[in-house]
Amino acid sequence: MTTATTRLAPSPTGALHLGNARTFLVNWALAKQRGWRVILRIEDIDHPRVKPDTIDTTRDELHWLGVHWDEEVALQSTQLKPCHDALNTLGHKGMIYPCDRTRAELAASAPNEGDQQVIARASDRPACAGDIVASPERDRTWRLCVPPGLVHVHDECTGNHHIDVAADCGDFAVWTRRNVPAYQLAVAVDDARQGVTDVVRGDDLLPSAARQQLVLECLGLPVPRWWHLPLLRGPDGRRLAKRHGDSRIARWCAGRSSERLIAFLARISGLPDAPDTMTASQFAEAFDVARLPKEDVIITEAHLAWLDEH
Repeated sequence: MTTATTRLAPSPTGALHLGNARTFLVNWALAKQRGWRVILRIEDIDHPRVKPDTIDTTRDELHWLGVHWDEEVALQSTQLKPCHDALNTLGHKGMIYPCDRTRAELAASAPNEGDQQVIARASDRPACAGDIVASPERDRTWRLCVPPGLVHVHDECTGNHHIDVAADCGDFAVWTRRNVPAYQLAVAVDDARQGVTDVVRGDDLLPSAARQQLVLECLGLPVPRWWHLPLLRGPDGRRLAKRHGDSRIARWCAGRSSERLIAFLARISGLPDAPDTMTASQFAEAFDVARLPKEDVIITEAHLAWLDEH
């Protein structure tokens, strides 16, 4: 019988913040409760934004939280052959096509002036569908032929969703102009080959679940269970970021215990009566995913001040 597996998948593009900490802690707690195996996967495909010095810091901060893993897999950027093989499989099935058009050119062809999302529509596809060998190269994007209709995504936290990928984003990229796999392909392929059965992350990535589900179905690979958590936001309703003050984990981990931070994360994760201090193991024992708030959580300066108190 296959062991259920989840992954902690930080991107080394900046410091971990409260939102990351809550997601990783809940992920780890679910794994402890349900007997999942946990792997750590550093997702460093986004080369222009990668900050290599944050990789060790990320590991240290996860350990400080009390979040551990059973295995760390190789850096995503060092394991590109499975993605290349997947791209060729999609090519042989006639499910992808090369696209030399830039975002500006696609935007210029959009039917609605001022569209925020640049969409590669079915009408933009070249007349070259069929069995093709994909040859990744610079300055050329490969796109998935997204079929019309709804993609049905069942989420363990938020229920059923019906997402129109063709309308939302069109033929999305699976290989980029930088000659590396796009996020949707890399994540889908790595989850499948690493045996990931359960994906826990923020609900801003729910649209990505539909896209990754399409990729996996096209490749004939299993689709994991999805667990999308509500986001942490600032008082202005926007996703928590530097503009709302310093919410980096580094603000609290230097020379002190993580127990106050974990207690705070427990209080905003369905445990409002949590004590002022709590270990990761205590969080895992008390956490109940059914009590997780359905709405996004607003983080205020008062919250940050409470965390600063000893």
